[in-house]
Amino acid sequence: MDLAAIVLIQILYAIASLIVISSGLAVIFGMMKVINLAHGEFMMLGAYATIEAMRLGINLWVAIFVVAPVTVGLIGIVLERVFIRRLYGRMIDTMLATWGLSLLLIGAVTSIAGNTTAGVSAPLGNFTIGAYSVSSYTLVIIAVGALLALALRWVLLHTSLGLIARGTMQNPQMADALGINPSLVYSATFAIGAALSGFAGGLLAPLTGVVPTMGGAFIAKAFITVIGGGPAIVVGLVSASTLFGAINQVATFASTPVFGEVALLVGAIIMLRLLPQGITGRFFKGSL
Repeated sequence: MDLAAIVLIQILYAIASLIVISSGLAVIFGMMKVINLAHGEFMMLGAYATIEAMRLGINLWVAIFVVAPVTVGLIGIVLERVFIRRLYGRMIDTMLATWGLSLLLIGAVTSIAGNTTAGVSAPLGNFTIGAYSVSSYTLVIIAVGALLALALRWVLLHTSLGLIARGTMQNPQMADALGINPSLVYSATFAIGAALSGFAGGLLAPLTGVVPTMGGAFIAKAFITVIGGGPAIVVGLVSASTLFGAINQVATFASTPVFGEVALLVGAIIMLRLLPQGITGRFFKGSL
């Protein structure tokens, strides 16, 4: 019974981690159709922003929930205006541009912070279930993942900002005719996606070593999750995270973490082979 509880917690943690990691990409790629290969580097910037804020005496939670997303969101605005804005509708060009941005960001952070591993200890300590000990921070990740998915759905469905963003992405000419500035909406949407990526990096900083190249550990998982989810942004994100997170953790418990990563990749390949339009391309049609 104790082992079953631990396995359940770890599966929920894996699902929540994928939601957190992929939410920023779901906004940028799912809504804007921009293949952002710098997504991992946005996470890396959020992690470094968290660490630097703590070095300046800022509370860890403020650093994670405020400093990291605001910092990366502002960087996202600048990068969108300078590089991305001219490339909308040109998917290959945006892919190459964001790949170049990822290399630029890695080089810039390496020259400033060096190539050594930085980090911060996970707060809140541990709790025990029978003979097993689990980090309490795991429960924070699970709660944040659930709240983040609910918040995304609420914003996109029940706020004027979400309605304007979705309408502009579908028909920017009509939005312009109605007096909405599509350029401003695109910039704000990209900034929100970047801020979510920075928040993910800050939230995961206590669990991972922070180095300039850390983004490479997350970019593949994020793309697999978003593409596997299909056209529905939130429902696709949650359903793909649930499927791949469960596969990853079950395989990890059955064998090793390396095998868990391989199982996730194999599961994604099989799923996309069977459902080339993603989960919500076949199920949950019409969902957001």
